[in-house]
Amino acid sequence: MTQGVLSFQYEEEKNNTGMTSLAGLPTYLDLSWAIGLWKSIEQNLQGRKNSQGWSDAQMVMSFILLNLAGGDCVSDLEVLDKDEGFGRVLRRIENHGLSRQERRKKERRWRKEKKRSVPSPSAGFRYLSLFHDPEQERLRQPNKAFIPAANQYLQGFAKINRDTIRFVQRCRPKQTATLDMDATLVETAKSESLYCYKGFKSYQPLNTWWAEQEMVLHTEFRDGNVPAGYQQLRVFKEALKYLPAGVQEVRLRSDTAGYQHDLLKYCDSAENKRFGRILFAVGCDVSREFKKAVLEVKEEDWKPIYKTTKTGQREKTDQEWAEVCFVPNAISHKKCGLEYRYLAVREAISRQLSLPETQPRQLTLDLPFPTLEMEQLQYKVFGTVTNMDWDGEELIHWQRKRCGKSEEVHSVMKEDLAGGKFPSGDFGENAAWWWMMVLALNLNQTMKRLVLGKNWVSKRLKAIRFSLINLPGRVIERSRQLAIRLSKNHPGFAWLIEIRQRIAGLVVEPSG
Repeated sequence: MTQGVLSFQYEEEKNNTGMTSLAGLPTYLDLSWAIGLWKSIEQNLQGRKNSQGWSDAQMVMSFILLNLAGGDCVSDLEVLDKDEGFGRVLRRIENHGLSRQERRKKERRWRKEKKRSVPSPSAGFRYLSLFHDPEQERLRQPNKAFIPAANQYLQGFAKINRDTIRFVQRCRPKQTATLDMDATLVETAKSESLYCYKGFKSYQPLNTWWAEQEMVLHTEFRDGNVPAGYQQLRVFKEALKYLPAGVQEVRLRSDTAGYQHDLLKYCDSAENKRFGRILFAVGCDVSREFKKAVLEVKEEDWKPIYKTTKTGQREKTDQEWAEVCFVPNAISHKKCGLEYRYLAVREAISRQLSLPETQPRQLTLDLPFPTLEMEQLQYKVFGTVTNMDWDGEELIHWQRKRCGKSEEVHSVMKEDLAGGKFPSGDFGENAAWWWMMVLALNLNQTMKRLVLGKNWVSKRLKAIRFSLINLPGRVIERSRQLAIRLSKNHPGFAWLIEIRQRIAGLVVEPSG
């Protein structure tokens, strides 16, 4: 019987042949063992330490692999399990390095013969429920920002992430940690979710990105109605605790959400015993008082901002910057108040907008950003507060590096990985789902930085899946040996061998 328009047919294999569409995904299993990720999960979660069935490591790694393979919901575990070839690999490596006694103990966790390679969706949902605390939900108050406290299991994810970052720091040590703090809105249709400031239901996790290592150092899952700057000092202190040994200097970058005077004071007053004075560049509110201070800047004190072209030439932009003499009212009345350095950036709107000739010129356009009239022109105005003594233009360019990178990372979280779709209406379950996505993100960042090389650092997961993860192959078992066979003359064969050799070279004993 004809199946379609063209002259080909689909047929099903009669036997289990070990075919897989994920022949490159086992390299991530290799890397996870080299990092010690499986061991870290078992040590830091212990949600199923004395339970039967799937262990914590099996559960969490299944969700991490699901993210890397392109799945975005718990039911996609079923799709992953149906990949018979990859399932063979996964079942084999789960016993890697275990003694006979440990293997037997592991087998006794199952009353019946274990047939699946990854948990079923129902088992996945039951596991996620461990991370939700109903008692915290009773503490909520209407129309008030509230962050449920993480239970003992949910707290373990930060420790797992810390262990991964420690491994990367040993392989690629950095003395400076530039921390970019930024929240992202994740729209959702869950009835239990809350409305954000933009008017739609969402969650709003606050992430701390380590720019030098290009990894998420810390994340805190939040409801959509929680402002990005809410308790940001507490989150910053928590993030600092997870910086590994070898880091000597910390710098902070944030948008206007970070314009919290307790946060700025903590950084500038050297209250942190480990790192001392923390340098920062944070967007400041363009308040009425700030605008007044900007108007007092002399016209000759405004300096142009340049950009570097692809040919290396410096080209003047339409933006200008100037130092602003400004002391906010919030700290002006305090004794021994700290004085920071304020910079303003302006850009003439008339150079951007082309209004019809018949429309009269207006200097008071209703625009979604701060504006100010100066020298008979209307300007976009932005402010930055800092305790750094860098040249103003250099500081502005450095602070702006946060914007593009954090937006890119948030896009990867929500579009390339499973952070854009939540499995439940329960806060704790969604928080665990978000954390496992972050672990997958950092595992992929480790793969790009330490294994694949500089040509792959800027690649999105779409390119990595096409070239590495989603390779077709056949898994063969013979003489107690397992092999993944690719088609003859496949260009990925030699690359996979090289990748595994590089990963093997990363296995080092932890120092100290």
